[in-house]
Amino acid sequence: MKRVALFPGSFDPFTKGHEDIIIRGLRLFDEVVIGIGNNATKKRYFPLEVMKELIERTFEDETNVKVITYDDLTAHTAREIGAKFLLRGLRNTTDFEYENGISQVNRYIYAEIETVFLITSPALAPISSSIIRDLHRYGQDVDDFLPYSLSELNKLNREV
Repeated sequence: MKRVALFPGSFDPFTKGHEDIIIRGLRLFDEVVIGIGNNATKKRYFPLEVMKELIERTFEDETNVKVITYDDLTAHTAREIGAKFLLRGLRNTTDFEYENGISQVNRYIYAEIETVFLITSPALAPISSSIIRDLHRYGQDVDDFLPYSLSELNKLNREV
């Protein structure tokens, strides 16, 4: 049976830390589906369509990585796409506390789902999307934290 993992998140923006989790996840799963969820409690900084395209470009040579958007519960989306695993990265104990609760609720909704946590690579642990948004908002170069260039992101942002 094909091992499919859903890697859910808002990815606003998608960082090198996220990329690292996907690359490492590919050693464990036959397919990783990156699911860009619509979080009703968050206003996006970068348009969803732009981020989806940038992530697709990042993994254009990986046939076993797909990118989707969804506006539903993560557990429902996982079931719909046939994923039996949720892939999540943990930077610290705060992430674990948050993710642990979510994983238990997902399991309540979809009993067959298993959440697999990967510890973030040490060099990437300080990176978070919220920090990158703040740096970008105030004109700081953030290219070192992203698997694509800021100029590419800005170009796509203008097209949307």
